[in-house]
Amino acid sequence: MRIAILKERAAGESRVAATPETVKKFIALGASVAIEEGAGIGAAIADAAYAEAGAAVLPGPAASRDADIVLAVQAPDPALLAGARPGALVAATFDPFGARDQVEAYAAAGLEALAMEFMPRITRAQSMDVLSSQSNLAGYKAVIAAADLYGRAFPMMMTAAGTVQAARVFVMGVGVAGLQAIATARRLGAQVSATDVRSATREQIQSLGAKPVFVESVAGIEGEGSGGYATEMSEDYQKAQAELVSAHIARQDIVITTALIPGRAAPRLVTDAQIATMRRGSVIFDLAVAQGDGTGGNVEGSMADQVVERHGVKIMGFANTAGHLAADASALYSRNLYNFLSAFWDKEGGRPVLDEEIGNAVRLTQNGAVVNPRLEAAPAG
Repeated sequence: MRIAILKERAAGESRVAATPETVKKFIALGASVAIEEGAGIGAAIADAAYAEAGAAVLPGPAASRDADIVLAVQAPDPALLAGARPGALVAATFDPFGARDQVEAYAAAGLEALAMEFMPRITRAQSMDVLSSQSNLAGYKAVIAAADLYGRAFPMMMTAAGTVQAARVFVMGVGVAGLQAIATARRLGAQVSATDVRSATREQIQSLGAKPVFVESVAGIEGEGSGGYATEMSEDYQKAQAELVSAHIARQDIVITTALIPGRAAPRLVTDAQIATMRRGSVIFDLAVAQGDGTGGNVEGSMADQVVERHGVKIMGFANTAGHLAADASALYSRNLYNFLSAFWDKEGGRPVLDEEIGNAVRLTQNGAVVNPRLEAAPAG
């Protein structure tokens, strides 16, 4: 069983899908590991560290020659995997809805594409969940980046020269990233409030010492919604939420937006009119900017990897937020991959054999066809 890791080629991608730690673990399972030269440079991992762990360090796509499994952060162009074995498994993030043409290309190439972002939100798959591990880091980084841009202190400071008031931070969307954003802002000493459409998050917000801000007049989602994600709300709820946010956002110094709906453009949470109510010098970090519709992500007018100023308010967001913490992001992502494959490792066969529940959830292509039910139900585009 040969496992290959190529250098990431997507613009701005500094992460890598394996570390010396996971290389050693895969070798302990009986696999051989090949990695492309320079694959770990963005995550501060030298080729020598991989070689010391037992990997063969090879130039260019030669690392994928005769590979049975290819690991990646962002799915590589199938042309780079021409030397892999027929039916090779490729475990990576694919953006299956947004990059349907690439999924079709994987099917045509006879590769078995495994979309890590389709990992089901079930207890036994928690250690395999790349969205959670990367979102955790993204929520932290969003607050740190916003604090740096803000230009004022976060905690209350009482000095002989006077008192500095604590920053007021409002987190919109309380999934993994939102919860980490709340915790980070609290650790920095800010006064934190948060909102979500899922009623179950109220207690989570309070447990972190933040103030929950919820629409009370219209019912939201009871529990966690489908798969732990929020879903689109009724027009009545959206209207009530917009009114609530408008009243609250005008008093905030920092706003962090984190809302995503799988397979859809990021929902618009903050409009230009709402931005205009905030005081000059305030900051908004749009964690969903990369999933926007061209006019912004959660925030109207946000642009990936740029600071946009509207009405004196600075708006920012990264196309790849977790990638700004490449070393930690790579370590967590690579452990997710190892946990995934090792959980199904057949010692006698020397390869992973996926079960139906998780295998059918993440498998996009097999035997030359697109086989994932979620993609079969969605129109090709």
